[in-house]
Amino acid sequence: MDMPTAWPLWRMLALVLALLLGLACAQPVLAQADPDREAATAVGGVSPDTWRQVRSGEVGPNFRDSRADSTYNLINASGESWRQLRNRWVSPFGLIAVGGMIVVIALFYVIVGRKDLSEPRTGRKLLRWPLVVRSIHWTVATLFIVLALSGLNLLYGKFVFRPLFGDAVWGAMISASKVAHNYLGPLFGILLVVLLARVLKHNWPKRHDLAWFRQGGGLVGKGHPDAGFANGGEKLWFWLLATAGLAVVASGFVLDFPNYGQSRDTMQWANIIHAVGALGLTAVALGHIYIGTIGSEGSLEGMTTGYVDETWARDHHNLWYEEVKDQATPEEQLTAGRPAPGGGDEAASRPG
Repeated sequence: MDMPTAWPLWRMLALVLALLLGLACAQPVLAQADPDREAATAVGGVSPDTWRQVRSGEVGPNFRDSRADSTYNLINASGESWRQLRNRWVSPFGLIAVGGMIVVIALFYVIVGRKDLSEPRTGRKLLRWPLVVRSIHWTVATLFIVLALSGLNLLYGKFVFRPLFGDAVWGAMISASKVAHNYLGPLFGILLVVLLARVLKHNWPKRHDLAWFRQGGGLVGKGHPDAGFANGGEKLWFWLLATAGLAVVASGFVLDFPNYGQSRDTMQWANIIHAVGALGLTAVALGHIYIGTIGSEGSLEGMTTGYVDETWARDHHNLWYEEVKDQATPEEQLTAGRPAPGGGDEAASRPG
């Protein structure tokens, strides 16, 4: 046999040896990938009596978490109860609340349409929101949107984006959502408290708010119901933020800082409260965004420029308009940079 024909033979033998060696090394991996063998070796000797002990909490140290003097079972009934509550009730509730609100808003816009002003604009402006309130509002609103989107991704993203983009892209999205949610959440909570304290004086309930609700904010009956600086709907949104919103913030702090002695049960309940409150607020916020933008002519101007037209003020907040109408300023004067009568936020500070 000459040298040129011997080389291919040696190469073939070397390849066969490499394949045999690879198969030998792969046996432990294949054994671990075998579900039956894995179940038989991972938790050996598990019987129905052992599972009853796990559920009752009467198990040995091999089933307990020993970190930081913890006495919790690594396998516990409360964790399964939390999972069932989250998957069978909270997640469907979120889809119904958020998805249902989107459908209602779309139908309302198609059937009723935008709420236009009853008369042409006068061109005279009233100061409604000073710069400091507008700055805090838009910061809180931006953080709310980021937190809502990242939270929805954490809850539902694996069902939507994972099949579309694969594990790599979905994993990066989840990681980014988690970081954004954890770090921006506390900032949102602090600024929300500041905003609520700043506008509290405008949101105390008044007797005429009941009439506002009876007339559906002007959808039922003739004419627009009486309203002061804030109408009944705006006050309802304020108190939802002051109650459910603060509950979401408080539960978020419990989840964000688990190093203050919270028990596992506390963390599980905080997670449920946080999810239910956040999903409910997200649904209501969609209605708030709709009314404040495309749903009502002239509403967005108040939070972008700080000023509203006299006609808008008469239509939506007639009691407040009667208090501040003498402070109306021609739009040309504001465009020229001259301050409105009263200056600052005096007009927006009047009671109502």
